[in-house]
Amino acid sequence: MEKETKQNSATQIKVFKALADPIRLAIVTYLKQQDHEVTCGEVGAVVGISKTSGTYHFKLLQAAGLITARKVAREKYVQLDPTTFEQYVTDFYKNL
Repeated sequence: MEKETKQNSATQIKVFKALADPIRLAIVTYLKQQDHEVTCGEVGAVVGISKTSGTYHFKLLQAAGLITARKVAREKYVQLDPTTFEQYVTDFYKNL
């Protein structure tokens, strides 16, 4: 049980660190408005970041479990993972 608690705490820290950045928060806000997968390029254009910067931010969001990503040929498609938000953000107070 203690190992699971430590793992949940580590994940929760990743989630909140990912959400603490204004660019990543803008990415999450944009993705929340979408009801389907979108390309990283589309998100980058809307948020106003370079491809290199986008790659960095998407990697952190994915590592925190906040987005899912899949690659098709040269395009990468992303969307929010609502289960992570529900578990670590919505129920944050309950999980303490």
